[in-house]
Parts: sequence; C-alpha cells; structure tokens
Amino acid sequence: MPSSTIAILAIYFGYAILELWRSNLLRKEEQTRDDGIVEIVSTFTLLGLTQPAVLFTAGALMGVIAPQWEGALAGINVFAAIALFLILDDMTQYWWHRASHSFSWLYNLHRAHHNARYMSIRLVYRNNLFYYAMMPGIWMSGVLIYMGLGWVYAGYIVVKLLVITGAHSDVAWDRPLYAIKWLSPLMWVVERTISTPATHHAHHGRHADDQATHYKGNYGNLLFFWDVLFGTAKITRSYPESYGVENLPKATLGQQLAWPLFREGTEIETSVGEGAANKVA
Repeated sequence: MPSSTIAILAIYFGYAILELWRSNLLRKEEQTRDDGIVEIVSTFTLLGLTQPAVLFTAGALMGVIAPQWEGALAGINVFAAIALFLILDDMTQYWWHRASHSFSWLYNLHRAHHNARYMSIRLVYRNNLFYYAMMPGIWMSGVLIYMGLGWVYAGYIVVKLLVITGAHSDVAWDRPLYAIKWLSPLMWVVERTISTPATHHAHHGRHADDQATHYKGNYGNLLFFWDVLFGTAKITRSYPESYGVENLPKATLGQQLAWPLFREGTEIETSVGEGAANKVA
C-alpha cells in the first residue's frame, strides 16, 4: 500500500476516533436514516470509482490529444509543482463550489452536502454522485499526473485531506487556540490561509440571521485564501448554533444521490421560497 494511502487512512480514522470519543460519530443530533446511506454511498463511490476513473480517463485523453506532453513537468521545482495543484485543483474547486451556490441546476448536485443538520468528517465527500465526476479540479489533477507530477499529488492530497477533514469535523481544533492570546497573530494568518472549523462551519450554518453563518461565502477547500482574494470571506472565530439549510424543500434519498435521474418535482428552482432562493443565489 502506498505511503500516501496509509497517511490518508490514518488522518481519516484519527479524526473518526476523535469524534467517537468527543461527539458521537455515528449518532449525530437530528440525524436521519437517509444521512448515513448518502454518506456511505457517496464517499465509497468517489474514492473507489469516480476519482480513480476521472484521473485515469484524463491521462488517457491526454495520451491521445498530447502524447508529447507525457512526463513533461517531471523535472520542475517542487514548489512550482505544488503551485500548479493549488491553482488548477484547489482554486478551480473554489470556483466550482461557488458556482454550486449560484446556479440552481448545479446546486441540485451539491445540496446533499448541506442537507445534513450537523458537522462531521462524514460530510467531507457527501455529495451527489455526479458532482465530483464533473469537478474540473479532479480532471486537471489527472492532467498534471500525466505530465509527471504524480509524486507531488501523492503528498498534496494528504495535506488537502488533513485540512478539509479538520474543517468539517465537529471537534473544532481551532477553538482552544483562539483562547490563547499570544497565538492570536499566528491564528490570524492561519485562518486566512487554510480552511478551519470556524470558517468552514460558517458556510454550513442553518440560519441567515446567525452572525456566525456565511452560507454564500467561505467556499475554500484547502486554501481559505481564495475567499480572501475573491471577496467571499467572513471570519468570526465563532460557530453557528445549528447546521443545515433553512426554507428548502425536503430532498429524497434518490435526489440527494442521483439528481437529475430522480427529480420527483422538488428540485431547487428559482421559484422556491425567498429564504432558500437567497441562499442558492
């Protein structure tokens, strides 16, 4: 087993054990039967099928379109290679995520991520099965791997998972650090650089009138810096009182996993209630 895979498993199960100990990983408040099904199916489909298939397909297409580019970037500086992944994977994911909250049809592919009325590592890969297959960043990562940067991707994806898992966990690692006054300057830099529980929990807040909620912002995945750069950041060092989405019609299990195959007349349209429309828009 590759060392990067071992590291990823260690990170995920490490946070899982922490949630089991501190906040009951398997029985969250307001959890429904469908929640567990959506999370298991979407996570295992992404990791076992979608991501490997997209990476392989991207490389195969490059082999047909630009065979001369195979391994072309293998000798570049490691910092330049990391910058390419941050721009072509992480920044494009920021815009993909932002678009998911701007266009109704795309929000239907993303709403499963926000249907949960809790925060947890269980939400990291909770999305419609088509959401990740269409995500530009995964395709671009496949291109970079084809061009010889697989060795960088192995380390990059470990760091990325470490950050996004911590940002979704309901065991907020940043909370005790905010209470230490001499760490405040360091935390000022950290919370403007990477996604933290406080900044990402704000994106999952349920009620718009909750001062810690920022549903139409804080879209960053690995880097929160993209929100700072593109004007969608809100930093409060606090956490929403509750999670989920208010004023949206209930989504069925089929809709959450495989819209538009399961439409059932309740997909998000521009005619939904004012509160919901404001959140999607």
